[in-house]
Amino acid sequence: MITLRQLRYFEAVARTGNFGEAANQCAVTQPALSMQIQELERALDMRLMERSRRGVTLTEPGREIARRAARILTGVRDIVDFARSQGELAAGPLHFGVIPSIAPYVLPALLPRIHEAMPDLDLHLRETQTQQLTRELIDGQLDLLLLALPVEHPDIETLKLFDDRFLLAMPASRRIDHAILATPELLERDRLLLLEEGHCLREQALAFCSLRRIDNFDTFGASSLSTIVQMVANGLGMTLLPELCITLEERRADIRLMRFAEPQPKRVIGLAWRRSSPRRHHYAELGALITAATAAQMQAAARL
Repeated sequence: MITLRQLRYFEAVARTGNFGEAANQCAVTQPALSMQIQELERALDMRLMERSRRGVTLTEPGREIARRAARILTGVRDIVDFARSQGELAAGPLHFGVIPSIAPYVLPALLPRIHEAMPDLDLHLRETQTQQLTRELIDGQLDLLLLALPVEHPDIETLKLFDDRFLLAMPASRRIDHAILATPELLERDRLLLLEEGHCLREQALAFCSLRRIDNFDTFGASSLSTIVQMVANGLGMTLLPELCITLEERRADIRLMRFAEPQPKRVIGLAWRRSSPRRHHYAELGALITAATAAQMQAAARL
């Protein structure tokens, strides 16, 4: 007899590649986790993984069982979600993922609103890059994502919240007429500072500037926009900043901002959840709360 516990433990090992980390995530001892997986292998009469000093390697049947186990566990979570959807979003756990170029600028205003409007919501936050967040959403580890759209996956449903336009940021010492609007060609005269590989904001900036076709550009990788802004303030180059971060980052550093000529580059901020989730109307309620929490800073940035 196969149990959900065995599948959950096996899926955790398959996903992490490590018995110790999987045991921590499942809140059990490593021997207990190993015993359940051994019982699963006996029940299926097949070897699911090879264990070595370097970690765990799935066998070919093990990879297929891991994929099927992940789908089963996601289905079980959706059943639980359905039960919760009959009540209020304001109660129970919600595993919420946010990308790094949004989290520092939205969460300070959003979290107090959530606490006030939904005091019984058990919120679990996860901040990392889009690719990892979407993988964890599909696997059922996360319930909801706040990120830049689009997200191209048949199992994911999205909801647009608002547009987030880009401005060009340069050192405050740079003398440029305020009436001049920035263009992609302006970036060819200076070093462009960008987030490191894997950040969707980097890809959006490169696409707008068509920089993949230019060989002599010197780009710089960093893990946070705050680091990029400090480098800009110290004369090391220019960058593209989304409106969402302007009110905070402009206070932190001495920079000059320029609007782009139409059509202004932008990203679309929205929510994403599993298409099978029955809580979409609850997520729309939270989306309205996010839009309200960011309205003031977006309006202030729009006046620049």
